[in-house]
Amino acid sequence: MNQESFIVLCPYCGAKNRIPLQRMSNRARCGKCHQSLITAASEKRFVHPVDVSDASFRQEVLSHPGPVLVDFWAPWCGHCKTIAPVLDELAGEYSGRLKVTKLNVESNPGTASQFDIRSVPSMLFFKNGKLVDSIAGALPKNELKRRVQAIV
Repeated sequence: MNQESFIVLCPYCGAKNRIPLQRMSNRARCGKCHQSLITAASEKRFVHPVDVSDASFRQEVLSHPGPVLVDFWAPWCGHCKTIAPVLDELAGEYSGRLKVTKLNVESNPGTASQFDIRSVPSMLFFKNGKLVDSIAGALPKNELKRRVQAIV
C-alpha cells in the first residue's frame, strides 16, 4: 500500500479493497460482492485504527462516549506487527460500535507509564472513559473478538 491509496474492508463480506486516493469521493464498490464500500455511517471516515499520543489520549480515548480499544505497541515489536492486521479487521468489522486506537509506547511514554504498560503488545479496553479490561500479549482474532463483544 502506498500513500496514494487506502485499503478498505468491505462491511458486507470483509474483503480487502484498494481504493485510489483520487477515487475516494466516488461510490467505490467491493471487487468481491459488489456492495458499496462507503456506507452512510462511514462516508466521512475510513475504518482504520486511530493513532493517539500522550497529548491526544484524553480527547480520543477517555472522552469518547463509547467503547475504545487501545493497542500499546512499539515499532521494533514482532508480535505488534503480527497483530496489526487483526486490529485493522476489527476496526472495520466494528465500525461505528468500537473505536480502535494505537499508541506507540516509544513516542508516548507518559500514557504507557500512567497505565503501567510493561510489555507490548498490550491492549486496554475503555468504555465511557473507564478502563474495563486489559490484555498483555497477542491473542488470536477470535479471542480478541470475544473480548470486544463483552464491551460493545
